[in-house]
Amino acid sequence: MKKVYLLILFIVINFGGLALGYYLMNNGPNSIWYKSLNQAPWTPPNWVFSWAWTLIMICFSLYLSYLFSLRKSAHLIIVFSIAFILNVSWNFLFFNQHLTMVALVNIIALTLLIIYFYISFGDEKLSKLKYLLLPYILWLCIATSLNAYIVFYN
Repeated sequence: MKKVYLLILFIVINFGGLALGYYLMNNGPNSIWYKSLNQAPWTPPNWVFSWAWTLIMICFSLYLSYLFSLRKSAHLIIVFSIAFILNVSWNFLFFNQHLTMVALVNIIALTLLIIYFYISFGDEKLSKLKYLLLPYILWLCIATSLNAYIVFYN
């Protein structure tokens, strides 16, 4: 039962973070600024982003519910909090403030932090569940390449 409560908690937190990030985008992908950028040829259509993030946050919430049911530490809470802040702040930095280089550093840090989750918190009890982080890691690699393309070609 504890895992169910934790799952609900992390779904609320993670999707709340997505909603906050969306709010901070200031019409992001539909803005004149973004549309005028030289974007990577592999940039997916806008609808892919919402589906990808939905899948990612469901998987991440499942993983976190198991992780937090097995471990309780200040370190784990701090790592998760930093990941949350990095995830939400990227939208503000990139779309709202147009700080593409700072956003690139931000998303690289987020990617490394999620990889840290995969490596550090994937012990024997979570060995199979850590694969729930792979969609997040894969998407962050794609997003990082899109951000980097914009930094280098604009």
